[in-house]
Amino acid sequence: MCGIVGCVGVENTRDFLIEGLKRLEYRGYDSAGIAIIDGGGLHVAKTVGMVVELERKADRLPPHGSAGVAHTRWATHGGVTEANAHPHLDPSGTIAVVHNGIIENHEPLRKLLLSEGARFRSETDTELIAHLIARFDEGDLAEAVRLTAHELRGTFGLLVLSAREPGTIVATRMGSPLVVGVAEGGLVFASDVPALLSRTSQVIYLNDGELVRATADGFRVTSLDKTPITPKVEAVDQKLESIELGAFPHYMLKEIFDQPLSLTNTMRGRLRPEAGDVHLGGPRLSPAEMRALRRIVIVACGTSWHAGLIGKYIIEELLRIPVEVEYASELRYRNPIVRPEEDLAIFISQSGETLDTLAALRELKRKGARTLGVCNVVNSSIAREVDSGIYIHAGTEIGVASTKAFTAQVVALILLALHVGRCRDLSSLVAREIIEALERVPGLIERMLGPERLRSIERIAEHVVARQVRNFLYLGRGVNFPVALEGALKMKEVSYIHAEGYPAAEMKHGPIALIDEAMPVIVIAPRDRSYEKIKNNVQELLARRASLIVITTEGNADFDPVAEHVIEVPAVIDPLLPLLTVVPLQLLAYYTACLKGLSVDKPRNLAKSVTVE
Repeated sequence: MCGIVGCVGVENTRDFLIEGLKRLEYRGYDSAGIAIIDGGGLHVAKTVGMVVELERKADRLPPHGSAGVAHTRWATHGGVTEANAHPHLDPSGTIAVVHNGIIENHEPLRKLLLSEGARFRSETDTELIAHLIARFDEGDLAEAVRLTAHELRGTFGLLVLSAREPGTIVATRMGSPLVVGVAEGGLVFASDVPALLSRTSQVIYLNDGELVRATADGFRVTSLDKTPITPKVEAVDQKLESIELGAFPHYMLKEIFDQPLSLTNTMRGRLRPEAGDVHLGGPRLSPAEMRALRRIVIVACGTSWHAGLIGKYIIEELLRIPVEVEYASELRYRNPIVRPEEDLAIFISQSGETLDTLAALRELKRKGARTLGVCNVVNSSIAREVDSGIYIHAGTEIGVASTKAFTAQVVALILLALHVGRCRDLSSLVAREIIEALERVPGLIERMLGPERLRSIERIAEHVVARQVRNFLYLGRGVNFPVALEGALKMKEVSYIHAEGYPAAEMKHGPIALIDEAMPVIVIAPRDRSYEKIKNNVQELLARRASLIVITTEGNADFDPVAEHVIEVPAVIDPLLPLLTVVPLQLLAYYTACLKGLSVDKPRNLAKSVTVE
């Protein structure tokens, strides 16, 4: 969740580090810090709050240095204080450490160091790492970091400086991402690629258990047992302008508007409408293996879990095999049953670094499962560890509240269902109908983003804020039930209004007790196979004087007399409805947060890439 940036041998050290932190602000944080080494030793600045405040404090640091590291912290061990912000120093103040992850054996390590006379300045697990490195340091920083890594249990991505080796950075990782960029004159480091793009497009994705010692003259990669490693240097096709706001006031709005293009990119080169077929190069399953599938398990967290639920409806409908959708954080502790010859486990993660999902992947692989990833970030940990996968090609998603990645994940699951289905008994006629409808979806979303429709949703948000709404209920049926969950999540994430998603028919088994005129109920009621049933649920709400916001199909006037607000979406075949019905819910959450004056792109307590349990 934290942001890490570092450099050795590059010009304008301070500016690069601050710029890199700004490009990682989307990951979520509550404090920040920077350390630079020059001829005068180690210089450190820290702050609680935003990077812009750190930038002001860092003015007193030297602008150029032989090496430097910087960090944005999302608090785990210890409160949000300047003392707990990274970098953390050893007792002599000559070693600086920035760390992403959690050290699970921090308590026994703290007791050991206290018994040896250590005094700590912070409450963090990270400060222990600096003490351990100093304890092992006999003139070789890389060796001291290697020995320290062997003492740590948990997850870590580390960058380490020492004033005794002023032109050196040592980096290592275990479970938390680190990328090394080969730049002019030296090397740059970060926990995510966007922080490096201003200096290089040539990167090395470190694997778990690898350690890098870098100077301005070059670098060496070894395993933690000292085995030399020849790293693969890869070109990144991501462009700096792709992560700029352009004319939009917030990344969330930009990414909602990106969806016509992002979905086009997800489908690009993969559809064969004439043959009623889909070409997916990623899933390495033979036709015989696809025909032998008897169960699919989808594993994910948050928004990706909602995409998985939609995938369940569609895959079961098209393939007629059972699909289970699991929370990654629960699956790994439940001793899951795996039948390697019959099962396929699908792991969905926008970042490809979600720690719970990564841990569940490793547990199921240990049990022999066949694994497939659905990721947005190329060369992320999940993308590298699955047997095969599908990149969604949604483009960089900066806003913490996922929008375009969600719809791209749904499309990827539909493509996978068609790909597998055509190797089973799915007819080309059915596949062709879905493919042709998919091709129309980007244009339909673009039409939904016209100024008149945007203004109508903004007006609904104005009513929500004016009434000081504190609770929402979102209802849907069938494939739109997960959309209700996702819409409620978006409202919670960015507006801080409590919201719950429910299957519409389940509403009467408890939540109906909450219904009154003060609680808005959003009903997703397009003209699909569940339409007549959800109309009955609307009557139950009206009998209790509910305030209704209804999302329905264009031209449907059934709800005009009874709903306070009606939002229309274009008609499309049932399996693709979530791609349309979710868009007004994304916009409603966005406008509500804006009107409340909240930080839309960086909601409190949240992070884009959740790399802690």
